Amino acid sequence: MTTKSVNIWIWLQNGKIIKAISSVDDGTIKIYDENDNLILKRIGLTKFQVKKIENNILKYGAKRLNQHAEPFRFL
Repeated sequence: MTTKSVNIWIWLQNGKIIKAISSVDDGTIKIYDENDNLILKRIGLTKFQVKKIENNILKYGAKRLNQHAEPFRFL
């Protein structure tokens, strides 16, 4: 069994905490609001598309969390 590359992104937008989970291996992006409601889900993306979306998320001032970090450590 192989481990998949999953990135967790957190940023503040319009006074609300937004969370995104991206997987380059699966080609998926999921974006959640502060109440963990799914806002956007994209599947079937290429690795290039996932990386491009991650770069756009960085423009919003997002911070990538370590998979093993405690929740809300970024605060």
